[in-house]
Amino acid sequence: MNKKNQTALVAVTIAAGLMVGVSASSAAGQCGRASWYALHSRTANGERMNPSAMTAAHRSLPFGTRLKVTNQNNGRSVIVRINDRGPFIKGRMLDLSKGAAGQLGFIGSGHTSVCVARV
Repeated sequence: MNKKNQTALVAVTIAAGLMVGVSASSAAGQCGRASWYALHSRTANGERMNPSAMTAAHRSLPFGTRLKVTNQNNGRSVIVRINDRGPFIKGRMLDLSKGAAGQLGFIGSGHTSVCVARV
């Protein structure tokens, strides 16, 4: 393989890897388990936790990312803003504020199945 073809192959491989990374972290169409929390401390981005706000914690999405979260058990949806890190319990993809959990209708159960999409 000549030098020009090797360079082109490396460029295509890198581009493909970057595209996979973007789609994996986009949160578009991801489904999983969500729980809720209501602390009065600081969130990972430095703001004070407001349990009645429409906010959420995610392990890797950038702070400020807006997600449409849909409860798969009842079809209710809410738009939340990522402002914290977590959840720290295996098998959960999102921790929602108590206010968001109330809108989604799962405060009593503590957790539910959700699907999320970036807004």
